[in-house]
Amino acid sequence: MKELVEEIAKALVDSPEDVVVEETVEDDRIILKLTVAPDDMGKVIGKQGRIAKAIRTVLKSVSIKENKKVSLEIM
Repeated sequence: MKELVEEIAKALVDSPEDVVVEETVEDDRIILKLTVAPDDMGKVIGKQGRIAKAIRTVLKSVSIKENKKVSLEIM
């Protein structure tokens, strides 16, 4: 899932080399922390958070298939 978020974020931003995804596991939950360049933050979040919501929806679909709980934090 880390690779999925990384690929989506790199496709959206102007500086793909600044995209960093950190994965931590707490109990039965996977937490993905996405960090991008400050100038690209708006491109990842989108108007009214629509792009961020879409990324979370894709993650939720994948996590249901794998029986895991996933959350995405955009730093």
